[in-house]
Amino acid sequence: MRARGLADARDERPVLLAIGLLGAAWGLAVAAGGLTSFFLCASLIACGCILVDFRIGVVLLILLMPMSGSSTLFPHEMFGVVGLNPLNLLLAGTLISCMLHALADHSLPRLLPGPVLWLYIVPILIAGAIGTRHIHEIAPRLVTRYHGLDFPDAVSYLRDMVLKPMLMVVFALLVGAAVAKSARPERFLLPTLVSIFVIAALVPVYVAHSGIALGELAKEDSREFLSPLGLHANDLGRLYAVAYALALFTWSETASRGLRLALLLALAMTAVALILTFSRGAFVALAVVNGLYVLWRFSAKTMLVVGCAVVAASLFASGAIHERLAWGQGAGLDAVSSGRLNGLWLPLLPEVLRHPVFGNGIGSILWSDAMRSGAGHMVLVVTHPHNAYLQAALDMGITGLVLLCAYFAHVWRGLRTLAKDPGVAPALRGFYQGAAAGLASMLVANFTDSSLTPRPEQAFLWLAIGVMYGYQARRTPATALAHPASEAAPA
Repeated sequence: MRARGLADARDERPVLLAIGLLGAAWGLAVAAGGLTSFFLCASLIACGCILVDFRIGVVLLILLMPMSGSSTLFPHEMFGVVGLNPLNLLLAGTLISCMLHALADHSLPRLLPGPVLWLYIVPILIAGAIGTRHIHEIAPRLVTRYHGLDFPDAVSYLRDMVLKPMLMVVFALLVGAAVAKSARPERFLLPTLVSIFVIAALVPVYVAHSGIALGELAKEDSREFLSPLGLHANDLGRLYAVAYALALFTWSETASRGLRLALLLALAMTAVALILTFSRGAFVALAVVNGLYVLWRFSAKTMLVVGCAVVAASLFASGAIHERLAWGQGAGLDAVSSGRLNGLWLPLLPEVLRHPVFGNGIGSILWSDAMRSGAGHMVLVVTHPHNAYLQAALDMGITGLVLLCAYFAHVWRGLRTLAKDPGVAPALRGFYQGAAAGLASMLVANFTDSSLTPRPEQAFLWLAIGVMYGYQARRTPATALAHPASEAAPA
């Protein structure tokens, strides 16, 4: 026995030595490079764990992706290398591990669903290729005002305008692969809930710490107040609208008391955070979600819940909310749209007619004739047309606009089908129904901002799309994996 104990101790020495050396190296790295080295070491350790099971990386991505746009939580580059940041390292490690596992069980060809490729990715890539011909035609006024628009070559343009946004789609596909290989996909709701909690706490904490009055926060000239968090107030509002929809419908279907309480708290926090953005587009998105909830779940209980929510919202900052909603009323449609009608939409419409079929490339507003000749007096000096459908028509033409709309119609049908399927776990049915409501709210809010191409505020929507594809793959015989789903999911 003593000999066996000595042998075991000798076997443990290399492991203990490796742990000690790793700790020492980490300590030296942090001492030499500060917080940046800490993030780098943490990312590399996470990647090592992910190689064993890529679903660990997917769980971490679910926790971190909605916060990826926050400039206060994560560095956007490390050691001066553009693109080298913890999230990208985690995403790359998870993707490599997923592909290695897919090669082992011969499921690699099925990682990318056809509708995503042909209706969504291909039109964006074609528009990106068209845009590379115009990177030296960007309006000088925009280059002076906005840093990072002076692209030195086509590679930097494609990296920033096409490939970086496309990482959101990669995230969704990784989520789908993880769900397809998990015996209980509903367990991925837990990291989703944690992510909603964390992201919903950002705005209330930031506003409380700043001490700003709600009346001041609601003013038109305070729209940039939340930008230090990494996203504009309007973008945060849309992010919260989808998170609210997921929490609301999942809460209504969940049987577990503990989970229902947690979802109710997340629901309240998300609603408060959305209201504090004072984004009128987010208010419209919130109304769409609540309207669909009443429509799809019409009952006395539903009306009671909605009534309580309306009363609570009216009591919370009622004067500031009314002031924000009443902005521009009586002064015409252009004032109501904050100058978008005459300052963007009407001047940019002729651009669509100049390139009606395939558009003029991703970000074409940057080199549009209206911007090059009239920036500052005929058209607002901005980098986005503040209408997702107009942007798609400008960048990808009518062809691209139709294809992107067809893709989201495909997503809507998939989510609604799973939401009505009795074979799906109740909590997941609510999740899919909430995702459909969130998608509808996003498509309505997109008339005044955002984009049909991937953006950070769409993180929860793409998460839901990934879960949808994963569940569909589990139930399709043609996509059966060589090895059965694991009995335990890392979530």
